[in-house]
Amino acid sequence: MKKILFLFFAFGLIASTAQAQFGIRAGLSSANFSDTNYKAHLGFHGGVYYTLGTEFLSVEPGVQFAQKGFETNQIPSGDVITESFNYVDVPVLVRLSFLPGLNVFAGPQASMLLSRNREEPGNNQTSTDIIKGYDIGGVVGIGASFPMGLNFQLSYDLGMSNLNYYDANVKNRVLKLSVGYDIYRRY
Repeated sequence: MKKILFLFFAFGLIASTAQAQFGIRAGLSSANFSDTNYKAHLGFHGGVYYTLGTEFLSVEPGVQFAQKGFETNQIPSGDVITESFNYVDVPVLVRLSFLPGLNVFAGPQASMLLSRNREEPGNNQTSTDIIKGYDIGGVVGIGASFPMGLNFQLSYDLGMSNLNYYDANVKNRVLKLSVGYDIYRRY
């Protein structure tokens, strides 16, 4: 009974000191496939997030649109081939603030493929049949929060699912640089 009362008290204390933030985040991304010699594809990502927790530890689910893909050269002509994939990413991050304004974060991420566009001279393809329609992975990164609700973060997405791209075992790898703004803050 003492343990139950202690847990109830601890949960009440955390809930009463919890902070909540709702905001928007957008930025640039540099995406590629693992285990390939392709060039990185520059893209955009943007979406919303909701943070709930204390000053030291918080949980942040979010939803964002993300462009991924790669660039390569066609052999033997050397023509540029650009492969673009549009995803909806749903990360659930755990943030740990170790200094005022600085935090590290990590967590799982589920992604769903929305569309595909392969551009090469004389041929554009949009069929998504050649790649798996979802990706399960993780996110790690570091963030900085500033007064007035402004925040920045650098993150790395590690896809863990085999995308089966033209029957090849490849995974998404994305480096993201983001700027965010807290629309709503409760302290």
